[in-house]
Amino acid sequence: MAELTSARIDAWLWAVRVFKTRSAATTACRAGHVRLNGDRAKAAALVRPGDEIRVRTGEGDRTVIVQRLLVKRVGAPVAQEAMIDRTPPPVPREERASVGERDRGAGRPTKRDRREIERLRGH
Repeated sequence: MAELTSARIDAWLWAVRVFKTRSAATTACRAGHVRLNGDRAKAAALVRPGDEIRVRTGEGDRTVIVQRLLVKRVGAPVAQEAMIDRTPPPVPREERASVGERDRGAGRPTKRDRREIERLRGH
């Protein structure tokens, strides 16, 4: 069997278990949630060992470095060997700001309330 020199980014992300399905990986690429070496990546973009991939998933942003190329889904231990996970640890729940939580029955936020919420979120 010949050694792979490159692989499609959507197939690789699925193979190393970043996404549950390949179609979910393809959809994320189309939506612009996948960056390859800093640039938005289409699903057919080719990855090579040493490439940096940044992915926005439902759990948060992940940063991985390609170690080994895979095109078929593998077990979790093998998937961990195929990449270096550079994702920073998540912020503890206690330190996260509780923005956007309103008391029950408080009604819609006023324009002033909305501006304060946006200011706290950093928009």
